[in-house]
Amino acid sequence: MLANLAMASKSDHLLIVVSILEGRHFPKIQRHTVIVQAKFDGEQLSTDPVDHKEQPQFCTELAWELDRRTLHQHRLQRTPIKLQCFSVDTTTNQRECVGYIILDLRSIQEIKQPPRWFPLLSSKYTKLKPAILLSMVLENDEKQSPESFKARKAPPRQVPMGKLQLVLNEEEGFHQLGPADSCSELFVLSVTVACASKLEQLIGRTTELSREGVDFFFYYTLLGNDITSEPFQNVMSPSFEPERASVRIRSSEKILRAYLSQQPSLEIHLCCGSHSLGSAEVSLSSLALTSVSLSTQPATVEGAFVLQSPGQARPRLPSVPTDLQPTVGVSVTLRKETANPQAAGRESGDGLRTGKDAVPRDGPPSPAPAAPSTAPAPALAPPTDEQRLRSPSPGQSTPGGGRRSVSPIKGGAHTESDAESLQEEEEEEEKRPTLPGKPKLSPPAAAPAKKNPEAELVSSVSMSAPKVAIPASAHHYCFSMDLRSIRDLNTGFPVNCTLRYAYQFFGSAAPIMTSPLVEVKRGTEVFLPQSYCAFDFAALPHQLQDTFLRVPLVVEMWHRDPSARDVLLGTASVQLSHLLTAEKSRFLGPSGQQHWRQSYTERLPVLKAHGSSEKVAELSYFTTLEDLGLVRTQDIAISESSQSGHPVQPRAAAVAPPSGPSGAVAEPRETLEYRAAMELEMWKEMQEDLFDDQMKKKELNHMQALAEEWRKRDREREALVKKKELEYNLLEEQLQKTLAELEKREKNLAHAELETQRLQRELRAEHEFSVRELQDSGRRLREDCTHQVELERAKVRQLEEENTRLQQQLLDADSKYKLLEKEFQLFREQQHTRPEVRLQSEINLLRLEKVELERKLETSTKSKLHYKQQWGRALKELARFKQREQENAMSRLKKQQQELEHMRLRYLAAEEKEAVKTEKSELEDIRNQLNKLKQQEVKQPWGDPVGGSAGESVDDHLSRLLEERDTLLRTGVYTHEDRIISELNRQIQEAMAQRPPSTTDRTHRPTH
Repeated sequence: MLANLAMASKSDHLLIVVSILEGRHFPKIQRHTVIVQAKFDGEQLSTDPVDHKEQPQFCTELAWELDRRTLHQHRLQRTPIKLQCFSVDTTTNQRECVGYIILDLRSIQEIKQPPRWFPLLSSKYTKLKPAILLSMVLENDEKQSPESFKARKAPPRQVPMGKLQLVLNEEEGFHQLGPADSCSELFVLSVTVACASKLEQLIGRTTELSREGVDFFFYYTLLGNDITSEPFQNVMSPSFEPERASVRIRSSEKILRAYLSQQPSLEIHLCCGSHSLGSAEVSLSSLALTSVSLSTQPATVEGAFVLQSPGQARPRLPSVPTDLQPTVGVSVTLRKETANPQAAGRESGDGLRTGKDAVPRDGPPSPAPAAPSTAPAPALAPPTDEQRLRSPSPGQSTPGGGRRSVSPIKGGAHTESDAESLQEEEEEEEKRPTLPGKPKLSPPAAAPAKKNPEAELVSSVSMSAPKVAIPASAHHYCFSMDLRSIRDLNTGFPVNCTLRYAYQFFGSAAPIMTSPLVEVKRGTEVFLPQSYCAFDFAALPHQLQDTFLRVPLVVEMWHRDPSARDVLLGTASVQLSHLLTAEKSRFLGPSGQQHWRQSYTERLPVLKAHGSSEKVAELSYFTTLEDLGLVRTQDIAISESSQSGHPVQPRAAAVAPPSGPSGAVAEPRETLEYRAAMELEMWKEMQEDLFDDQMKKKELNHMQALAEEWRKRDREREALVKKKELEYNLLEEQLQKTLAELEKREKNLAHAELETQRLQRELRAEHEFSVRELQDSGRRLREDCTHQVELERAKVRQLEEENTRLQQQLLDADSKYKLLEKEFQLFREQQHTRPEVRLQSEINLLRLEKVELERKLETSTKSKLHYKQQWGRALKELARFKQREQENAMSRLKKQQQELEHMRLRYLAAEEKEAVKTEKSELEDIRNQLNKLKQQEVKQPWGDPVGGSAGESVDDHLSRLLEERDTLLRTGVYTHEDRIISELNRQIQEAMAQRPPSTTDRTHRPTH
């Protein structure tokens, strides 16, 4: 069970991850970079700067951490994620907005989706239409629990300077920097905002400097802690007490210097509400570069730093004179902590100490307790109707996350009724039970007695709890809603109906439910009891209109069953924007002032839950919006009777003792009653005189305050006139420079246009000349290729005629061979009839003819080899011609080359096939003749001479076979693996086996 709860708590932490991948259609600008800045829920994240080119590659992920409940609230309020693209000049560091993108938080899902291109809105580059490739996903943030992190103790090691991080030690109240075993010295880093001047230079032209309710303050972040100064209202002569914020750091001097050298500059912002009017940068790395030893004396960086106006808040103007530049006096001190670290001021749980310095920076602070400006605000109870009227609208939030402190009220800053109201609120605050986590502030122990009661009142009010200021232009609204009836039920069972809705804009997130339950049946209309609710709240008119137009009020219809869980039947969306277009009617308030009222009634279908459009029932409602005018002080103050600060003295009533009957009768003026009446009349006259004196003093004070306010506003007007005059002069100079630059650019453009037209004419003429030249060269190439093809075709015809002639010669040789074969057959037939000598002579003749035939065969073989060599040369020459043709016009002669190649292959194949067939037939005929001769010689025993001639014929046959084989191998066309060579080898072996031994003996006998 505990494991499941732990897993559920882990999955509640989410990360909104926006991946900025790349851009497209951006212009290429030299010495410029592009950055993308994303803003969500007051937090700003930005990418690294990349080159300003056509496709900038950002490849950056930006993430915000939040829980599921906060994500649900943001989705209900439709909080957007705004991405702004800036172009930064690397030489002057000037930023210029290129465009922006608005992302809908409701479209982000936990399933990763493919990236999409988002075009830049209000883009500076209108012709190019730049876009950025983005991907959004919702991830679970599974962090390691702090208990498991504390349980593991890492061994001491050398910490790299690039990975130094501050770790908060809440128990001892300091930040640990570096390993705890080697970094054990305590240091104090203090930042003091002392003074400011010429702040009116940062105020816009339309802002009233003396308008009530406009507070200015300084804001900065010290090592992750947000610090705000005491608010002030007069920017002409800002009056605020110097405040010092200190952070205790446990480290060593070397590591601390290295850490500070890596930190960015401290930015001190002048804020008005939630807007930054200007900022100054104080370098923290200067503390690390000082040569002093922190153990002997502190390192200090102090001076008057110039406040620069942000580029997006107002247009950039030329530099103003030095004496008119807005400055803020800041002192940053780093020192080693003394033996009594608690004497430097009050310390909060995150190691941050703040206080008001009434003495020099390094001296001990004042003993008066001061509330830290960074103390977290406690969770308060739900607001009452009176407090809800004072609460700001949801869109008006104080910067700094609730860390602002309310300045003490000074003499002449508020009226007497305001002071009495604040005193009454303080008394009510003291009567309430003290909330956990909120320290109760007590007045100083030794407070000097003050004769002026108003001063005492102001002194007591200065320690009151902080309040939230309402804008002067906010209106007091009263919204009421009456859910009247339910009818046309479309369910198969009776419903125990209750309606529920919540609208956070009205100041409360608690749901409103109708009670008691009503039973609704099909075909009936049921009126809802106790369904009226009214909300009092303060908001700006444009904010009210924007919220009513964007956010509908969703009414949920529930069925409550005692034996089962509640069932959500459906929802109805009430469009509050109808109220804004309804007819307005006047009515008088309790004080006689005129107010406005708008009403609207309608019947809405209750649609089935879970995205279905099926109608469940029909709801009738009535809404009213009352505009009670601007929010004034008396609207939120307590009644006049409860604000009386002067106690009424009880009247002393003296009872006269009863006189006895024997007592003397006293005179009327000597009686106690007369004396008491006289004392009462005298006391009345004295009180009247005192009251007259007090009224005269108050009148004098009010007249002096009015005169002082008049003089102050007169000075403000004079300063504004001087400031505007200076701005107008600067603008006039800038406009003159811009006009001169525009005239110069216009002349340059006209000259460039003429030059461009001349270049276009030259390029057009050059293009026409090159086209004609290309056409002539193409025509020449086609003619050359045609001529080469005709030459090659003529050569091919000559080769074909040569081939035909050689084939004819082969046919003639074949006919001669057949004739000789017929004669040999006749010779064999005549051998049986002629005598032996005639046969011998004929044999000799045959031998001669055989030799002649062999010679002719050798001649034909040589001619064949010569033909093959000539054919090879022709092929090489043809290949050279083909290569030349391919270099000139390969694309045009490809088909012809393929035809020639196929023709050559067919010719070679036919030639080789014919040659092989001819040789095979010749060898087969010779072999058959030899076999027949051998058989005849075996059958006829001729004697030794004939046997010797037969042996000689076998030797001649063997030598002829050997010579043919060697001749074929020498040509290089045949190898030992060819079939004809294998056949010749086989015949040679048979001839050697058929040789008679006597022939061998006769051939070897002469050698002995």
